[in-house]
Amino acid sequence: MRIAIGADHAGVELKRDLAGHLAQQGHEVTDLGTHSTAPVDYPDTAEAVATAVRNGQADRGVLVCGSGAGVSVAASKFPGIRAAVCHDTYSARQAVEHDDLNVLCLGARVVGPALARALVDAFLGATFTSEERYLRRVAKIDAIESRFLRDE
Repeated sequence: MRIAIGADHAGVELKRDLAGHLAQQGHEVTDLGTHSTAPVDYPDTAEAVATAVRNGQADRGVLVCGSGAGVSVAASKFPGIRAAVCHDTYSARQAVEHDDLNVLCLGARVVGPALARALVDAFLGATFTSEERYLRRVAKIDAIESRFLRDE
């Protein structure tokens, strides 16, 4: 699977660990930064990962910041991106199966490397179930997004 990964300065070390983990599993990993602990603004990294997923350069994305919340909020602003903070494997798997999650957001100050690897594995191992009720719900999300895009 093609994975776009990014982090702000708070998540750079966990991002490096996850990128290595994903590469070892045979995934094609595109690291979109940052590459140091020098302060950067998380919306920039979220935009890079969201754009890669939207443009089809990546199948899914992984974002890391201090809490996971900032990158989740920023990435979710992009049409077609469904990003969520997940700090347990049930949510990481279920959000893909029921909500068609395509960007996993993690908090480096909340989860450690072992749990983060398990979360990424659950996220990437899951597939959208395509049951009628979930298709209907995702379509409603898309309709809300489209309605507000028209209003701009």
